[in-house]
Amino acid sequence: MIRRNLIPNAAAKPHHYLKPSLFSTTPPDITPPFIHKCKTISQVKLIHGKLISCGILTLNRTSHLISTYISLGCSSSAVSLLRRFPPSDAGVYHWNSLIRFYGDNGRFSESLSLFRLMHSLSWTPDNYTFPFVFKACGEISFFSYGASAHALSRVTGFKSNIFVGNALVAMYTRCGCLADARKVFDEMSVIGVWDVVSWNSIIESYAKLGKPKTAVEMFSLMTNEFDFKPDDITLVNVIPPCASLGAHSLGKQLHGFAIRSEIIENMFVGNCLVDMYAKCGMMDEANTVFSNMRLKDVVSWNVMVAGYSEIGRFDDVVRLFEKMQEEKMKMDVVTWSAAISGYAQRGLGYEALGVFRQMLSSGVKPNEVTLISVLSGCASVGALMHGKEIHCYAIKHPIDLCRNVHGDDNMVINQLIDMYAKCKEVDTARAMFDSVSPIDRDVVTWTVMIGGYSQHGDANKALKLFSEMFEQTRPNAFTISCALVACASLAALRLGKQIHAYALRNQQNAVPLFVSNCLIDMYAKCGDIGKGRFVFDNMTERNEVTWTSLMTGYGMHGYGEEALGVFDEMWKMGFKLDGVTLLVVLYACSHSGMIDEGMEYFNRMETDFGVSPGPEHYACMVDLLGRAGKLDAALRLIEEMPMEPPPVVWVALLSCCRIHRKVELGEYAAKKITELASNNDGSYTLLSNIYASTGRWKDVARIRSLMRHKGIQKRPGCSWVEGVKGTTTFFVGDKTHPRANEIYQVLSDHMQRIKDIGYVPEKDFALHDVDDEEKGDLLLEHSEKLALAYGILTTSQGAAIRITKNLRVCGDCHTAFTYISRIIDHEIILRDSSRFHHFKNGMCSCKGYW
Repeated sequence: MIRRNLIPNAAAKPHHYLKPSLFSTTPPDITPPFIHKCKTISQVKLIHGKLISCGILTLNRTSHLISTYISLGCSSSAVSLLRRFPPSDAGVYHWNSLIRFYGDNGRFSESLSLFRLMHSLSWTPDNYTFPFVFKACGEISFFSYGASAHALSRVTGFKSNIFVGNALVAMYTRCGCLADARKVFDEMSVIGVWDVVSWNSIIESYAKLGKPKTAVEMFSLMTNEFDFKPDDITLVNVIPPCASLGAHSLGKQLHGFAIRSEIIENMFVGNCLVDMYAKCGMMDEANTVFSNMRLKDVVSWNVMVAGYSEIGRFDDVVRLFEKMQEEKMKMDVVTWSAAISGYAQRGLGYEALGVFRQMLSSGVKPNEVTLISVLSGCASVGALMHGKEIHCYAIKHPIDLCRNVHGDDNMVINQLIDMYAKCKEVDTARAMFDSVSPIDRDVVTWTVMIGGYSQHGDANKALKLFSEMFEQTRPNAFTISCALVACASLAALRLGKQIHAYALRNQQNAVPLFVSNCLIDMYAKCGDIGKGRFVFDNMTERNEVTWTSLMTGYGMHGYGEEALGVFDEMWKMGFKLDGVTLLVVLYACSHSGMIDEGMEYFNRMETDFGVSPGPEHYACMVDLLGRAGKLDAALRLIEEMPMEPPPVVWVALLSCCRIHRKVELGEYAAKKITELASNNDGSYTLLSNIYASTGRWKDVARIRSLMRHKGIQKRPGCSWVEGVKGTTTFFVGDKTHPRANEIYQVLSDHMQRIKDIGYVPEKDFALHDVDDEEKGDLLLEHSEKLALAYGILTTSQGAAIRITKNLRVCGDCHTAFTYISRIIDHEIILRDSSRFHHFKNGMCSCKGYW
């Protein structure tokens, strides 16, 4: 408080701010330093009031009052005083301070309004005013205002002022007007008013506005032609364009310059170098720079995390994240999101969820990228309930599912669709898809839904949705790959060929590698391995998946020698061999009866290929030995396994017992499967079929009763055949087709014809306790036979009949197809749940190994 004795008892005099002669003498106690000692707005207002009431408010005191008001954030009082302050060079300082005050606090529109007021009161801006004004214009991209202020700066004589010029270049850059920025820069160069800041500004302009090549060229002009020495800001501006261009050679030169000039000590330069090396895929060099940085901030760590994540080194992402936690680094949303993504991409969904919980506990608010990463983690492990919790979080918190600050539409909702589909909640995924207006669906929205149907739902619906997609948008390469997966699942060769043709017509360059891999897989699974080989031979680039897809195709079709030839070629070319590759080799040997070769490759896995056999490899070997009738050897192999045999191994043995009707061993295998708490409907069905084939009908009834008690339902067998107008599906005894009478008549005629040449129905495959005549009728109604009859009825002469069955083909149907192929002018290509069978001229490609 101001003591009363400091205020003189002089009579109040009228005050006129614009008449200094009327002001009284300065009292000794209310001096400028005293005014500046005020800590609160109320204190300065009290002094202001006393100065007015005593009539001693001089211009000098007014100036100090304005400064104090500005320093305490009371801009309105400062403006009020300035309105009545006479224009002067000294007073411009206060306007500049106020304009800067508004700009520093993000109130850019008010900053420009204040400049307009200043101009209307006949104040003349100086070389400090315009830079503040131009900065405000740039921050809110107010181009027209900035252009007007530019004109005013020229009129008021600041055309050749270097500070004003540099600020203009920066302003036009922030407004996205690269041509205007360059024009100002060129004008500065003509009159010779430029410096390193000018060059930095124009290089930054090109770098930020998507012209990295020109930015690098301007840097070359700056250093080589005009001999300006770069500073730390120059490097911060020019290194990112090197990253964008992949110009790691120039980046290394800049790195060397930074070391020689000791600019490397600047943390921002270090961050840019780390980012440049990371974006050029040179993570070892990035790590060297990162390790040598004495000062690091969260950006330094984030750049490294993002770099490792970009090239798929998610182990290093997680390692860095854990190191940041050890060093108690304060992490921002970018760090947390990258760490969550790292765990999710490694398939560690629950760990990703744990990091997400830590993030929330730390008080960091997740953004759209965070939610996408954690939903990806949920999808990777099928964590449906956790995924639903994240969905609820997104709804409760102000994150728009369809629009986001990153500019990508539907980013979160697309990931939700993907999560629900991968968690096998395809109906919920479809509901999410339908909730997005058709006009708002982007190509990713369509792709994740089509992919969900293709891999986890209904392939028919995937292809239907793929067709509907063309009404709204065009598919990309990922959409095409999902559609090809659906074609492969349905053996829809005709549609697969159409999609292949579309990809060839609409890809600007070569068909992407992953699409070509899907094409090989599609052709193989649709029964045309020759076309798959054609795609393979015409690929300019191949990876491990390419070779493995072709090997798998050959294995499925029983071409074991061809599969091993591809494997040997892949090995010689230095491609990485893993467990999947060796599994495909053993699979091909199993389906081609190549017992010795299969045993040789199995025994060489660790010594020659560096791959330890896993449960799947043992299951494949059990299948190989069992199919050949070597069940005792198969059992010994199981007993010698270094790990506990999982259900898949015992199911393989049980399947072989079905082929060779080994009841006791089959019962033993089934018991082991039950002990492992596996409710595999296939194992119960196999055991039931073993009992049925040996006439043990009471045991059949017991197994079927047990299945009902446990709620295990046997999958109904069905077969579908590709015709001219699409695919037609048949179930056992199906009579729903409009041409059912014709189908049964064609089937009856052909069955009689093959009986005349030696076919005898194998009634053991009629798995019901009925008399022999009725068993014959039951065999006649199998779905694959109905599909074949329809194919004969509708397929043009000489064309292949392509049939797919969801279960393993019946033994009697296999024999019947072999005979029928002798009397029809069609190749019969049958795909069952295990492999392909090519029937032609009374022979099958499986050679009895199926």
